[in-house]
Amino acid sequence: MDVLSDAVTAMRTGQPHSGRVRRPASFGTRVPPVAGAGFHIVLQGSCWLFPPDGALIALGVGDVAFLPHGAAHGLADSLSTPLVDASASLAETPRGQEDTEPAGQHLTNGPAAGPVMLCGAYLLDQSRAHPLMSDLPEVIHLPARVGHHPGLRAAVDLLGGELEQPRPGGDAMLPALLDVLLLHILRAWFDEQSAHGAASGWASALRDPAVAAALRAIHGDPGRQWTVEEMGARAGLSRAAFARRFAALVGQPPLAYLTWWRMTLAARLLRDSDAPLAAVARKVGYSSEYAFAHAFKREYGSAPGGFRQSAPRARALSRQ
Repeated sequence: MDVLSDAVTAMRTGQPHSGRVRRPASFGTRVPPVAGAGFHIVLQGSCWLFPPDGALIALGVGDVAFLPHGAAHGLADSLSTPLVDASASLAETPRGQEDTEPAGQHLTNGPAAGPVMLCGAYLLDQSRAHPLMSDLPEVIHLPARVGHHPGLRAAVDLLGGELEQPRPGGDAMLPALLDVLLLHILRAWFDEQSAHGAASGWASALRDPAVAAALRAIHGDPGRQWTVEEMGARAGLSRAAFARRFAALVGQPPLAYLTWWRMTLAARLLRDSDAPLAAVARKVGYSSEYAFAHAFKREYGSAPGGFRQSAPRARALSRQ
């Protein structure tokens, strides 16, 4: 199984949203934090991104700025332009966008000399973030460079074309393209880290043959009664060597990660389905419903049944 895809799927709470934005020649917008992740891609022109911390980022044509934790930030045409808050109505929308209209429409609020951008948001449950996603920085900047990340560039082109000229099938096409874009952004980031010798944590874990093999096995069959010895055998290492390497790269011991992932899957099943508790327990590796309920309560602070009853809104959003 694909760990990267699972990490994104585990956090999803609704459909992603996007819009094509034409900004005025002079603009400065302070973007509030959102419950998810956001992105900006420059199609024409240039602008500056003011991150929550660290150096300002110059964005040019083709550049991608991804904010995996939905942090507050600013956008402006120049370093001297003051930032103003996005309108309350736009800041409150679940789409998590600023200064945009529904997908496929253009803004014309001011001169057309400003940059044209793709802006969007992914609705994610940051309270239960997969450690792979938690490991990402506040802002990921992927500059446009000839020959680099052709898959990402193709995804940007397809999404930009779909938003610029809506066609039949767009309602199904846009969410799929946004999912493709997100995965290409994450792939590109991990590739950049490895290429520059800066890979650590999950960036290294996904590249490490032994740890990656164990992760694929866990995600492929989370209900299996795994032992550290068996995981080590899958990884081609002794039990002790495997346990040390896994903990160093993933940030927790193999069985601790297995339990965390099982409980994350269980919560998703409780939230998104009407499967009986016994079926959920078996799906995530517990033959005893009592043992499952005890483990779930230890992780979430409530029994599985109570968790399910308290999450109807999450289930509704996940099906949108």
